[in-house]
Amino acid sequence: MPPTAVRDTADDFGAPVGTVPRSRRRWATAAIVTNVMFVATFIVSAAWQGPHYSVLRHSISDMYADHAPHALLLIVILTVAGVMTLGFCLTSLWPALRPSGRRGAAGAAVLAASIFGVGDALTPFERLGCRLADAGCTVSDQLATSGGQLDSVLSTAGAVLLTASAFLLAWAMDHTPGLARWASPTRWVGVALVATLIADASAASVGLQGLAERLFAIVGVALIAVIALATRASSSSVHRRSEA
Repeated sequence: MPPTAVRDTADDFGAPVGTVPRSRRRWATAAIVTNVMFVATFIVSAAWQGPHYSVLRHSISDMYADHAPHALLLIVILTVAGVMTLGFCLTSLWPALRPSGRRGAAGAAVLAASIFGVGDALTPFERLGCRLADAGCTVSDQLATSGGQLDSVLSTAGAVLLTASAFLLAWAMDHTPGLARWASPTRWVGVALVATLIADASAASVGLQGLAERLFAIVGVALIAVIALATRASSSSVHRRSEA
């Protein structure tokens, strides 16, 4: 038996697993845990943003803008979550979807390039110039710095890529033995991403951009969770085939 392979009877969730690299399951778990930590952190971080900050009106990015209070916490959590998502796409998701050919490669690559992959991993370089919650700060001021411009580009393009990845990955799952049953949940999360992305685009006019962005982020984490759980479940298929 190769040193990189294991043959356990059950994984951390009690499901049977087969002869697959242990790291593949670890990366999937890490992607789930760190992205859930991201949600928990942006919820808690609102508590110390001051009386003028509103979770309904102001973005998550405002909470780690230049001079934002305790910005380092969100920066670290986001960066780690992005790195874990990139590692998951490369070492866990793509190998699991390899039977689908180019479909799986495209889905994994688009997810890696999305706001939850490259976008989060580059968080230290994406800091807005100021917070809209602070007196005198405007959108133009936020984007006047290189960090603000990078945040704008990666956030917008990354959100679209994340949404597209859901449908690409569902397509790949349809053509991957053992993962077809996960295609429908993945596709439905993609539909929810489309809905929240549309809401986010129109929410600023009614002062609810912060709320819409948070809903999109939560649905995005749900996508990561579904895909990661599907990847872990593929171990069970390997186990059953190895015993056949």
